[in-house]
Amino acid sequence: MIWKRILALLTAALTGVLLTLFVSHQVRVRRTADPAALVREIQALNQLVTVRYRIQKVIGLEEKKVPFGSEKLLLIVQADVLAGIDLTALTPNAIHRSGDTVTIQLPEPRVLHVVIDEKQTKVWDRQITWWTPWVPYNNDLERQARLAAIEDIKNTAIEMGILTDAHKSAQRNIRQLLKSFGIELANAT
Repeated sequence: MIWKRILALLTAALTGVLLTLFVSHQVRVRRTADPAALVREIQALNQLVTVRYRIQKVIGLEEKKVPFGSEKLLLIVQADVLAGIDLTALTPNAIHRSGDTVTIQLPEPRVLHVVIDEKQTKVWDRQITWWTPWVPYNNDLERQARLAAIEDIKNTAIEMGILTDAHKSAQRNIRQLLKSFGIELANAT
């Protein structure tokens, strides 16, 4: 029984010594960044959405009726505009290595998606000229208003600076991602 206690104490002491040696002598692994391999890994991410703007617009459409009169639609649309970079457009020529540093020329940022929030989007008003009751409503007018809203919201987001914000955020995200793998970036432009 005393031998078991002595063996347990020796095992604990040996384990402590080994842990101390491993902790105090950290091994540094130097990673080399092969541009082609780096491009393949980054491209596998496909699209990097870095910024989201929420925009609300009021869209009014009017359709003239034959022989006279009109139909009007007023639509309130709320949408999320998602911008970032398309990483599949990254080429091996965009990555340059100089010693231990890597420089990446990121693709231009763009609006990747405009997603209408259906819960917050509604027809506010719809009218048809009262003296033409025999002219039916155009069921496609709301779809046309939604399409116009998507384009208008996209342009508004661009005017507000979403592409600049997306570029800055993409630089920061790619830099952090590669840094976590031990790769230092000189510039992520």
